[in-house]
Order: sequence, then C-alpha cells, then structure tokens
Amino acid sequence: MTEQFKPDDNRSTIDSRVGQSTAKTAVDRGTLIGRGGAWLATWSLRLILIAAAVWILGWVVGEFWVIILPVSLAIIVSTVLWPVTRQLRDWRVPASLAALVTIVVALGGFVGVIALIVPSVVAQVPELANQATQGIRTVQDWLQGPPLNIREEQFPEFTNAIVTRIQESSTAIASGVFTGVSAATSVIITLALTAVLTFFFIKDGPRFLPWLNRSTGSPGARHVEEVLRRQWRTLSGFIRTQAIVSFVDALFIGIGLVVLGVPLAGALAVITFIAGFVPIVGAFVAGALAVLVALVANGPTTALVLLGIIILVQQLESNVLQPVLQSKSMNLHPVVVLLSVTAGGTLFGVIGAFLAVPVAAVVAVAVRYIDEVISERCGEAPGSVAIDQTGDGDASVGSRQEPDTGAEGGLPDGVPSTVAAPKL
Repeated sequence: MTEQFKPDDNRSTIDSRVGQSTAKTAVDRGTLIGRGGAWLATWSLRLILIAAAVWILGWVVGEFWVIILPVSLAIIVSTVLWPVTRQLRDWRVPASLAALVTIVVALGGFVGVIALIVPSVVAQVPELANQATQGIRTVQDWLQGPPLNIREEQFPEFTNAIVTRIQESSTAIASGVFTGVSAATSVIITLALTAVLTFFFIKDGPRFLPWLNRSTGSPGARHVEEVLRRQWRTLSGFIRTQAIVSFVDALFIGIGLVVLGVPLAGALAVITFIAGFVPIVGAFVAGALAVLVALVANGPTTALVLLGIIILVQQLESNVLQPVLQSKSMNLHPVVVLLSVTAGGTLFGVIGAFLAVPVAAVVAVAVRYIDEVISERCGEAPGSVAIDQTGDGDASVGSRQEPDTGAEGGLPDGVPSTVAAPKL
C-alpha cells in the first residue's frame, strides 16, 4: 500500500532544513559589529583624507592666485574669441595674425564702449551729486518729523561724531588709499597678463590636445581628452548664454531708464550687462543700484516704476530665457549656482563670484563623466561612454548626452580625430 503524501510533513522537513542552514551561516554579533566598525573607520579615514586634499588644494589656489586668476580669465575670454580666430584661420589667415586681429578688435570694441559711456558719466555725476544732497535734506526733514522727532540741534552732534571718527581712523584710511593704489596696479598687471595669455591660447590652442596625448599616454589620455572637450563646450556655452541673457537684461532695463529719464542710463545698462555674468546675485545687485540712482535723482515714484520694470525683466529671464538656454549650457540646479556664487564671493571677492559658476559647471562635467565610467564598468548602462571623435559636440552617452551648448564646435580645430573609445 502506497504511503499517502502529507503536506504537513513536507513543510516541516523544509523548515528544519532552513533552520539548519541558518544555524550554519549565523555570525556572532561581535563579528558583525566589528565589521561595521571597520567599514565606518575606513570611510571616515577616506573622508578625512579627501577633506585634507581639498584644504591643501584651496591653500595652493590661494598661494598661486596671482597666476591662476589670469589663466582662468584668459581661458574664459578664449572661449569667446576662438570662433572668430577659427574663422580667420579657415580663410587661410596665419595663426599669429588671426589671433592678433581678434585681440585687437576685441580690445577696440571694449575701449569704444568705455569711450561712449565716460563722457555721459562725467557730465551727469555733478547733477547726481546735487540731487543726492537734496535727497539727504529730504531725509533730514523726515527725521525731524513724527515719529522720530529728532531736533535740529542734534544733527551737528551726529556730524561731529562722524568727523571725529574719521580723524581717529586717518591712519587706516591712508593705508587703505595705498592699498587701493596697489590693488589698481595689480588689476592692470592681471589684465595685461590675461590679454597676452589669451593671444597664445587662441593661437596655439589646437596643439594642446596632441601634446596632452603624448605626455599622458593611453588609456588615461583618452578620458582626460574627452573630459576637456566636454568642459570646453560647457564653458563656451555658458559664456555665450550669459552674454545673451545679460544683453537682454541690459537692453530692456536700459530702455526703461531712458524712458523714465534716469541719469547715467548708459552706465547703468553696461553695469547690468557685466553683472549678468554673475547669475542670480549680479542681476539683484545691478537692479538695486539702478533703483537707488532713480530714487535719488527722480524720486520714489520713478524708483517704484523702475523696480517694476526690473522685476518684469527678471521674470522674463528666469521663466523664458534661463530654462531654454542655461539648461542646455550648464545643467546646474539653481541651489548649486547660488551656493557656488556665495562661496566664490566669500573666498575671493567679486572675481570669485564671477568665476564660481564656470568652475562649478566644469567640475560637474567631470563628475558626470566619472559617473558614466562607473556605470559602464558596473554594467548598468552598457556602451554609455562615447568619445567625441569629431569635436563637433555630437558625442552621445547612451541615453544621456552632455547639454547642447549651441557651440560652434568643440575644442580648437587641428586636433587629430584618432581617439577611440576607451576599454573599460
């Protein structure tokens, strides 16, 4: 007679086997805690080393800032001037002459803009000073009324206190004047060095990547070259995008200044254009300055109208221009942009705020590329890393692509297209 199948007996057999397996693979709690502690200690040490490396890097940047600053500015300027130089070289103009003509034309345009603005500034500053004096008197009359009710005889006390404070600080003021003269000299030297470096960058730029390939060697050179190509495209797109956005801001705000009759309209429009290269913060500072001038020169009504125009233009920029243009050039979250500008301004002043976003953008490009390489090696996205062999900005990365910057090409022409996809 065949033995009848009993499900309960089968289930008990399976449970007993699982229990035996669990008993065999069980690990002591002390061992698990030790492993967790070792993992935590290892990663803590790694984070400490990374923090130390970042601190050392910051120290090196601070010590060599006098060299790093003109080099950084020259690279940024080169991204703007290279398309012109490349076009001249396509017309069979020698490299040195093409670079020289580009530099001279750019400097000529800059000097021309300054020459157009300075006479109006010189002519309108005295009037603005008189209006500022009238504004101070208006504020004084307001202070004498309710609710403050400050008596007129109290104002000389405030004035004397200010004069005494200035006299006590005369030594510091004098040293500050000499410091200002030294800073002005340093600015002139930095600008001159930037111009010279820009000339050599746009003249000899096409030789850089072949030299890098020879010096670095395979396979590292392939990765470095691809990262540099993407960073160049991102940086070029950022500068062009900010130029477009800044020009739109300066144009409409300048029209508003002219229509409202605010003095120094041309100078304020140029300041708005320059400040636009510092995202978020620059537009706010330039707008506040324009409103302040309108308040002093034309009164509160004009200032409020101008404030409305600036807010409208900023809304146009943030809701129309930036999503369309900047998302393609940088692909950075606004929080990252704001924190970068804050950190750069805190560490290196105005120039740090200007360079913060381009630096953050090129660092983000490197981080994205490393993520793609890791994904490729982990098998998460097969074939995700594609090397751009043409330099035309069409390299694809699986389903992901670097932001389309609208750049007219990648790195300078003349680089041989011999880079194969790296073996990962």
